[in-house]
Amino acid sequence: MTTLKIGIAGYDRMKARTMAIARGEHKPAGDEPTVWFTSLESFAKVLSGHNRELLAVIARERPGSLTELAVLAGRSKSNLSRTLKTMSRYGLVELAAGRRGALVPRVPYDRVSLDLPLTTSPREAA
Repeated sequence: MTTLKIGIAGYDRMKARTMAIARGEHKPAGDEPTVWFTSLESFAKVLSGHNRELLAVIARERPGSLTELAVLAGRSKSNLSRTLKTMSRYGLVELAAGRRGALVPRVPYDRVSLDLPLTTSPREAA
């Protein structure tokens, strides 16, 4: 089982963390999230039920192109392209070059783990 660990942090907090890593002041631990969302709402939008269904189709059917995936998923190719590019920015989908330049989607993880602090005030999370 391959799990992607996801965290939620406001833009300022993520920027401060990134700068601390760049300055050598913070070394991420192995159990820290590797992908970050700025809000729980943005996480929920990217991993909506509709998009999780799409990930399941990709994992199960292993389409050889976005055109093939559009047929399998019953979605327009332009809609899929936007959705998959967003998901690829978060590491949820990999898009590789296939035959004749076709983009081939692949799902590298079968689970996500959400690291969401419940006791952090909204100001601290920002």
